[in-house]
Amino acid sequence: MATTETARIPEDITGRARRVPVGEISWRTTFRALRHRNYRLFFYGQLVSLIGTWLQQTAMSWFVYEITGSKFLLGAVSAVGSAPMMIFSLWGGSLADRYPKRSILIGTQAAQMLCAFVLAAGTHLGFANASFIIVIAALNGIAMGFDIPARQAFTVEMTSREDLLNAISLNSSIFHAARVIGPSVAGLMIGTVGIAICFFLNGVSFIAVIAGLIMMKLPPQIRPATHASPLEHAWSGIVYSVRHPRVRTILLLFFVVGVFGWSYTVLMPAFARDVLGRGANGYGILIAASGAGALLGALIVAAYGHLVNPRKLAFGGVYSFSVAMTAFAFAINFYPALAFLFLAGFGMLLFFATSNTTLQTIVPDDMRGRVMGVWSLIFGAMIPLGSLEAGAVAHFWGTPFALGFGAIICLVAAVVTRISIARREAAAST
Repeated sequence: MATTETARIPEDITGRARRVPVGEISWRTTFRALRHRNYRLFFYGQLVSLIGTWLQQTAMSWFVYEITGSKFLLGAVSAVGSAPMMIFSLWGGSLADRYPKRSILIGTQAAQMLCAFVLAAGTHLGFANASFIIVIAALNGIAMGFDIPARQAFTVEMTSREDLLNAISLNSSIFHAARVIGPSVAGLMIGTVGIAICFFLNGVSFIAVIAGLIMMKLPPQIRPATHASPLEHAWSGIVYSVRHPRVRTILLLFFVVGVFGWSYTVLMPAFARDVLGRGANGYGILIAASGAGALLGALIVAAYGHLVNPRKLAFGGVYSFSVAMTAFAFAINFYPALAFLFLAGFGMLLFFATSNTTLQTIVPDDMRGRVMGVWSLIFGAMIPLGSLEAGAVAHFWGTPFALGFGAIICLVAAVVTRISIARREAAAST
């Protein structure tokens, strides 16, 4: 197996020296973070759970469109499911910096499991209408508001700072591997065993990640002393993020690309049925194609990401996504549409994984939970805003126009950001 060495690099704006891998990197070392037992437990448990999550998300989108026929409600359900993250993510990030992250995650995973079982029961018994689904989505969103900051900040505790880049990329890879498997399975199951079984299996899948968290062996955590109130402690994460130039730039571009780019997934049921003339199976394959491209991107970043300038990788990802999604918007045949979605997923992953990795490596350990809370706040805001934007534009001007419009906005945002960074660096060098 090829060896991986690390080297110190100059301190960044946090004042902390960092270490990054150097030397030869091969596909055999792509999964080096799995040498940590705790991370192995998390990795495999999370893979099972995320497959269930995508199984449910795909089935839910199809179910909502089937019972309502409304493109706007497609966006509304997704928005309501993510909006609570805007309210609770800052608090969740603050809790992650003060309390054991594993305990937080066990609680949030159990809450999401309960939501899945209730949704399955409502669908099976026939009383799951649009209002019922919206309520369940909101409750699930509250749990995610606490889950995401803790889960993001927990990665370094399961591995090491040297393996953090690799672990974050592998986290992205299992997310998108599940995004390939889950929708594909959902597309087959919806027409055979029914939507309720998809929701039930998602509930069962949470057992894997909860069991993995319980089995971890972690050192005792000393609760950090703080004299700040919970509100002040949470607010300090926003202040830090605004004052840190690199963090601020990453989060702003992440927000714009998330609102106008990531929201394309919301319109996939309508595009599959109305533009391409496909059913649930075709819809699942479309989502899986995007996930396959993202999975390939995640593995490439995990293996070779350190060899490429992160800025070039991130901006190249936005450019690739924008071009591919614009082409997808004009697609009228199924197989070219799959190819364009594959490239769009690849580009989106390059940006998301690189920006997430950079964000976590440039902040100090005692601030990581709160900064990831701000990241979760933006993530929670971009999904409802993007879902409503995409649903409204598609309602008035059509699904293809909505997809192309979002892609062009992402491209413009990336160009403007690149120019702003160049001017800031030029001013700093004079």
